[in-house]
Amino acid sequence: MHIVEDDLSGEEIRALLAYHFEKMHENSPPGMAYVLDVDGLKAPGVSFWSVWDGDALLGCGAMKELSPTHGEIKSMRTHPDHLGKGAGAVMLDHIIKTARQRGYKRLSLETGSTPTFVPAIALYKKRGFENGEAFAEYAASDFNQFFHLDL
Repeated sequence: MHIVEDDLSGEEIRALLAYHFEKMHENSPPGMAYVLDVDGLKAPGVSFWSVWDGDALLGCGAMKELSPTHGEIKSMRTHPDHLGKGAGAVMLDHIIKTARQRGYKRLSLETGSTPTFVPAIALYKKRGFENGEAFAEYAASDFNQFFHLDL
């Protein structure tokens, strides 16, 4: 597997993001899918990567800079044809490593609480993320939850 900084112009990544957007809205209450669209993923302060095995797209992930010491994980998604191959773990490790290289002191994320989100939550917890308070402009609800990793 290898990770590349992605400009979001490729057909495969656009298809994966369309799938991601669809699933996030399908599995979240109205108004509770805080997914960045393509323009949001191209915004200043957002880094976006894709993970590949040869010419097969396995997944993607992004990190948004909230401050010079705080990053947020966004758009983590494994391609449905490649679940269970470790692409999510490889991407998460890359994001954590990059956050440390940038000098961030904390890495955070917002996610849902329904069964759909359980595999991702397990991965975050395995890497040391802990449940915590809402951050940035998020408001806590019965649906969403927040995780933080002190670096």
